[in-house]
Amino acid sequence: MNLTKIDRKRFRVRNKLKNVSSKNRFRLCVSRSTRNISAQIIDDSKRITLISATSNKKDVKSQKKTKKELSTIVAEELAKKAKEKKITKVYFDRGIYKYHGRIKLLAEELRKNGMEF
Repeated sequence: MNLTKIDRKRFRVRNKLKNVSSKNRFRLCVSRSTRNISAQIIDDSKRITLISATSNKKDVKSQKKTKKELSTIVAEELAKKAKEKKITKVYFDRGIYKYHGRIKLLAEELRKNGMEF
């Protein structure tokens, strides 16, 4: 199987998470595009998405915010939904993205709102 450089990077990050994962934590997966950012909390044992938040909604898009501000809005929304479902401990899966810029802002805002990773 021929994997691209991006695929190898993605697998490397996820395999490190799977080696240290336990039953009491979920995976927080982040994805971004040039204009939007989204995050979801995934239960890998059941293979379902528990909670998701994205900047690609009408109410968020209508606010005309910068990309960095959208990251904080998505993080606040995700943290609020996680508190309702009593989820506080997760593993941060940054995927192929460096821990820098919008990804870092999202992670820091989640930590401020009570998430632990």
